[in-house]
Amino acid sequence: MTSLNNSGLQKTVAVIGGGPAGLMAAEVLAAGGMQVHVYDAMPSVGRKFLLAGKGGMNLTHSEAYDDFLSRYGARRPQIVPLLDQFNPDALRAWVHALGIDTFIGSSGRVFPTDMKAAPLLRAWLHRLRQAGVGFHMRHRWLGWNEAGALSFETPQGELAVDADSVVLALGGGSWARLGSDAKWVPLLARREVPVAPLLPANCGFEAAWSDYFREHFAGHHLKSVAIAISENDRPALRKQGEFVITADGVEGSLIYALSAGLRDRIAASGSALIHLDLLPDWSLQRVTDEVARPRGARSWSSHLQSRLGLKGVKTSLLRELVPAADFGQPLLLAQAIKALPLTLLAARPIDEAISSAGGVRFEGMDQGLMLKALPGVFCAGEMLDWEAPTGGYLLSVCLASGRAAGNGVLSWLR
Repeated sequence: MTSLNNSGLQKTVAVIGGGPAGLMAAEVLAAGGMQVHVYDAMPSVGRKFLLAGKGGMNLTHSEAYDDFLSRYGARRPQIVPLLDQFNPDALRAWVHALGIDTFIGSSGRVFPTDMKAAPLLRAWLHRLRQAGVGFHMRHRWLGWNEAGALSFETPQGELAVDADSVVLALGGGSWARLGSDAKWVPLLARREVPVAPLLPANCGFEAAWSDYFREHFAGHHLKSVAIAISENDRPALRKQGEFVITADGVEGSLIYALSAGLRDRIAASGSALIHLDLLPDWSLQRVTDEVARPRGARSWSSHLQSRLGLKGVKTSLLRELVPAADFGQPLLLAQAIKALPLTLLAARPIDEAISSAGGVRFEGMDQGLMLKALPGVFCAGEMLDWEAPTGGYLLSVCLASGRAAGNGVLSWLR
C-alpha cells in the first residue's frame, strides 16, 4: 500500500467527490489557503453535471425567494441557512465571474446563454487548477484504514492518504454509472453516522398498461394536461404541465414535480391514485356540452377530435382507462376527460431517477455540516438528506452546501 502524508505548515484537505458540491468546496478551501486534493472514482469530474446539462443546463430559478425556498419541503429549515449564504442571485453572479452569461427562460428557469454545461465546467476547472487544486481520478474511496488514514482503490493499487480535514461529496443513489452509486452508505453507517434510506426522487412510476397501449404509445408525450391528487379532507393538489407515457408507466416534468408525494403515498398505501385532466383549460360544463352533441355516423374518436380537439394518445388513454359503456353517457365521459383516474403502482428504480432522497441526516451534523460522529469530516451535496424538484433547485443546494462545507472546514481548522 502506498501512503501520502501531509507535511509542512499548510493544511491539507481531501475532497472526495468531483461533482458540483465537491468542486465548490474545493474552490472555497483553495481561496482560504488550504492545500486541496479532489478524489473521484470516475475518469473525469462532473459527469452527472454534464449529462444533466445535455437538454439545457438549468442553473437555478428566478422566482421570488420565498417561493424558491418552499420547494424544499420538510427540510426547508435546514436548507435555508445554506441558501442564505449562496442564493440564486449569488449563484448567477458566480457563473458570470466564470465568463458565462445567463438568461431567464419563459418558465423562470435560469440557463447559460449557450444552454451548455461543458463550457462552464471547463472554465471552472481551469480556475481551480490555477488556484492549486489537485485532481486524482479513478480513486475510489474505501473508507479509513486501521491507522485512520483515508483509503482509496486506484489503478496502481490501494492508496492511503492523510489529511487535516475531509469533505465528502459523493452524491446520492441515482445514475450509478456516473458515480452516484451510494457505496458510501455502509462506510458511514459503520462509523455510526445517521443515514436516512436512499429513495428515488424526480422519478417515473409504474402503471398497468395493456399490451396494446404499451406497444403503440410508449414514448408519446401528453401535453397541456393537469394532474390532481386528493389529500384526504384538504383540497386536491393540482399541477399542470406535460409528461411522457413509458412502457412501464409515466415519467416527465409534471410527474417529477409530484414524485415525492406519490412515492410516499405508494410506500404507505401500496398505490397512488391520480386524476388526469386532459383539457385543463375547459370547464366540465363546456366539455359535457360538446360531448353531448350528436355524433351521427362518426366514431367516438372522430367525434372527440372534432368537438374537443382530443386525438392521438389522449383519446387512446381514454379508451385504456374508461369502461366502454361510459362512452355512451356524455356526462360520465366528460367527467373522465376532466378527471381520468390512473393508478400508479410503484416508483421506478432509484438508479433511473434524476435524483435521490434520503442520505446523511442533518441531525448528525453541526451547522458547518461537520459530522458529529467524525470530527473534521464534512458532507455536502446530494448525499445529504433532502430533496427538491427539477428546475434549478437541485444544483442550487449542491453548490450552496459545498460552499457551506468548505467554510465549515476553514472555521474548524482555524
